[in-house]
Amino acid sequence: MALEMKPRCEKCEGKTPPDADAYICTFECTFCAPCATSMGRSCPNCGGELVPRPRRREIRSA
Repeated sequence: MALEMKPRCEKCEGKTPPDADAYICTFECTFCAPCATSMGRSCPNCGGELVPRPRRREIRSA
């Protein structure tokens, strides 16, 4: 089961591409770094901790 890489912040609707700084909770709620910081790194949906989302590099075809 792969991590869902959501393309937008759930608070401000800003872009969160796979290689961007973003924060997630255990339910994969996704927030950009400024929004996560402004919320004290606490998910407003579940109350869980927001942690840095791992980055995924773009896969290039040969």
